[in-house]
Amino acid sequence: MVSRLSGRPGHGVHIHGLLQTPDYARALLSMRRPAYAAEEIERFITARVARKAIFERSPAPELSFVLDESTLRRPLGGKAVLRHQLEHLLEAGQRRIVELRVMPLEREEHAGADGGIEVLKFEDGSAVGRSPVVAYGRPVSDPRQLRILELRYGIVRAQALAPRESTAFIEQLLGDT
Repeated sequence: MVSRLSGRPGHGVHIHGLLQTPDYARALLSMRRPAYAAEEIERFITARVARKAIFERSPAPELSFVLDESTLRRPLGGKAVLRHQLEHLLEAGQRRIVELRVMPLEREEHAGADGGIEVLKFEDGSAVGRSPVVAYGRPVSDPRQLRILELRYGIVRAQALAPRESTAFIEQLLGDT
């Protein structure tokens, strides 16, 4: 089993790949400069969709995401793509294995403002993580560095809205879109 703690709370650019709809991913990848070839974009989207099989594993991993409000408001690909993406987030958040939290823009304290945090914990007790501020974004497995990442992610989670508040927040955004 894998537990994944994932935050892009300071990243503020896009929604995590495991939570993206194909249309959202296509819009995001199409904006890259230098541009990807159309075939590359479709290959990347196919790979992202395939990675979503993680939701169906048995035993299923525990997944936790902190989403920056700015990513939920940015209409990448247009309003229809954003509406579908928000609906998709609400569906994903209903899974027992998925925790979604929103970091509102109004928060004055934000422990993740300097970059995203990802930590994977495995059944055997090992783990790997990465963040732009730890080892320059390279994967780390050193227990001391992992503790720092987990501590930072815990603080970010505490600063974000609770899961129910986050769901209500996303529903409000969907209603406004």
